[in-house]
Amino acid sequence: MNFIGESLSTAIALLLAFDREVMGTVWTSLWVSFGAILIAMLMAVPVGGLIALRDFAGKRLVLTCLNTLMALPTVVVGLVVYGLISRQGPFGEFGLLFTPWAMMIGQVVLAVPIVAHYTVSAVAGADPRILPTALTLGAGPLRGALQLFLEVRFGIVAAVVAGFGRIIAEVGVAMMLGGNIRGYTRTMTTAIALETSKGEFAFGLALGLVLMSVALLINLFLNLLQQR
Repeated sequence: MNFIGESLSTAIALLLAFDREVMGTVWTSLWVSFGAILIAMLMAVPVGGLIALRDFAGKRLVLTCLNTLMALPTVVVGLVVYGLISRQGPFGEFGLLFTPWAMMIGQVVLAVPIVAHYTVSAVAGADPRILPTALTLGAGPLRGALQLFLEVRFGIVAAVVAGFGRIIAEVGVAMMLGGNIRGYTRTMTTAIALETSKGEFAFGLALGLVLMSVALLINLFLNLLQQR
């Protein structure tokens, strides 16, 4: 217990002192993950809405694939993206490997199926009269779809939050594609794994507290939106 208590005190002291390495690692995690979830949202929300609103051959297969991809192991995503952007890969000439952009690509791949799946559920669960009513009142297809999305906005926000929670806490993609380079691609999760293995439990605990705080703030924001 003394070990945990002392580590916790040291971790809090690091946070209160705005330790440069801690803050740099937190910043890298946040901007990469927020950038990834923004891109994933712009891709997945329209796709999810389209899947929910349209009846087409193979729709059940597409939904099954989305369900499967939601549980896609991060190391598999890292492996595939690594092969694509490594020097021997088709996109190796862009020099993306071991950069924050590589991590962002991997996180987008992880988040898109989650956001798309929950968007499908939100749109499919909406009142089926919303879109026909909007079209009857003179709205075009695009404006009618936007009105529908506004009606299910809490479900879509929940989808985005679920996707963000998945990527902010993942390790495999960040480690394989970012390389855990100090001051450049080291994220909270990879730093926790590394520092704990080195015996720097207090440093890892400090980052763990920040990670939990981010998750708490995101969920408080979602609850606030739902109450309004």
